[in-house]
Amino acid sequence: MRLLAATLAFCVTVSVMFAQQPDSTATPPPPAKKAAKVQPAKTPETPAAKPEATPDEHKPEPAVAATDKDKEEHFDVTEVSPVVTHHQITLNGKQLSYTATTGRLPIKRADGKIEAEMFFVAYTLDGQQASKRPLTFAFNGGPGSATVWLHMGALGPRHVVLQQPEGFLPAAPYRIEDNASTLLDRSDLVFVDAIGTGFSRAGSPELFKKFWGVKGDIESFSEFIRLYITRNERWTSPLFLFGESYGTTRAAGISGYLADRGISFNGITLLSIALSFETLEDTKSNDLPYVLLIPSFTMIAGYHHKLPADLAGDMTKARAESEHWAATDYALALAKGDALTAEERQKVVSDMSRYTGLTKEVIDEANLRIDVEKFTHYLLIDQKLRVGRLDGRFTGPDPQGLLDTKFFDPTESAILPPYTSVFNNYLRTELGYKTDMPYYVFADDAGFGKWDWGSAAQGFPDTATALREAIVKNPYLKVLVMEGHYDLATPYFAANYTMDHLDLPAKYRANISFATYEAGHMVYVPSEGLKKLRNDEGGFMEKAGAE
Repeated sequence: MRLLAATLAFCVTVSVMFAQQPDSTATPPPPAKKAAKVQPAKTPETPAAKPEATPDEHKPEPAVAATDKDKEEHFDVTEVSPVVTHHQITLNGKQLSYTATTGRLPIKRADGKIEAEMFFVAYTLDGQQASKRPLTFAFNGGPGSATVWLHMGALGPRHVVLQQPEGFLPAAPYRIEDNASTLLDRSDLVFVDAIGTGFSRAGSPELFKKFWGVKGDIESFSEFIRLYITRNERWTSPLFLFGESYGTTRAAGISGYLADRGISFNGITLLSIALSFETLEDTKSNDLPYVLLIPSFTMIAGYHHKLPADLAGDMTKARAESEHWAATDYALALAKGDALTAEERQKVVSDMSRYTGLTKEVIDEANLRIDVEKFTHYLLIDQKLRVGRLDGRFTGPDPQGLLDTKFFDPTESAILPPYTSVFNNYLRTELGYKTDMPYYVFADDAGFGKWDWGSAAQGFPDTATALREAIVKNPYLKVLVMEGHYDLATPYFAANYTMDHLDLPAKYRANISFATYEAGHMVYVPSEGLKKLRNDEGGFMEKAGAE
């Protein structure tokens, strides 16, 4: 997938997606699964979708509607009744009946005028006492990505079929199957799309700008949650948040925002976290991200057999050694800057080559500072392959040539087609939600413009502070951090650094737990990662007070 983060003055880039290693084998698709019942409901009617333009990854088109038709398409906020369907799934030998509700909720200003509508798909287990049933709100990030990934890849009752066990790209046509690792038996689920993604829309270009930033995004999701639990009488349910990538930025912000408005959560799951952007975005005056990337470089180099034998033989030991070197010798060397002696510099070059698999020449020419773009380009350059950013296990040739492609993440070409194809069909055929409105997997497909990073004016964007506020205001709040060892978008060592710098008393820090995966940004893509996620999240929910 493309990079989803909008551009700051210093080009903040955080994403959610990933990658490829094509396999020529494919399992024949089974007959399509039908919904058991469709409850009649008014379905949305919108103008026919225009063909989507190919967006420039780094330069999204201005958020200006060229025609009245475009304006209606991009900014339709006509509220209609949700579509309700009924389904069954067999999970661990037990048949579960559930209800799916698909629609949009209005985001209103104080006088009741609708400013935007947010699209959602909710799953509730039948025959349960809703007031006591756990309820999880899940969302992806970007910023500017729809929540198709968590919905159809990890938590929902149906999911996309990929080549397993690695999760590589399957051959088309793509198909869907029951998700044996869904969380529906443990919690009702609500998947929400940010305004500008999916079918979520603002009422006008100006209103769109209100929601298209850190502050407006947090406020719109918070209002969605308030309205959902109000309309569905879920105020007494154990409440959970599950955010991925920029969705963790959002989840942390929501937790702090709603803590002051009478809504507390039992637990918050942060998958591939991006809370403190100081740990992710290097600048001329910020070397911290270079340090925090090193252990992920080590893991990816080991996966591709680029480490010396003494490290490759035990990757757990290699990871620990890499973490120690990065946090001590390497960090000290970068701090010295030009004061580093020639002898000290050569020692760093040699050690860094050992832990990253890169040549000494590349490291020296990069002034000891290897970013994601350089690492993904040079690690397998002898094979003329690019390594994935969102999942370093994946590789692919540069589409415009080895030296002519500025940056390319081979993960996107593997995940985007099957998820997009399957989800659009699933919405219409199984969930009964039929509309001509385009479903924007990425907001930049619609040319909605740049993201307002808010606190970036004072430095780096940050919602770790909001998370800390939520934690100290609610001593019962539990937080689970999920991280993949092959993720270069939100490196696991950066996640650990962020959580270690919340300045929490021991009592509150004990409420934070971690789950690590031999995977990338989307830890649920490998089959073993998906199973582990279900077990980790289930155990976490029990500790967090879910009945």
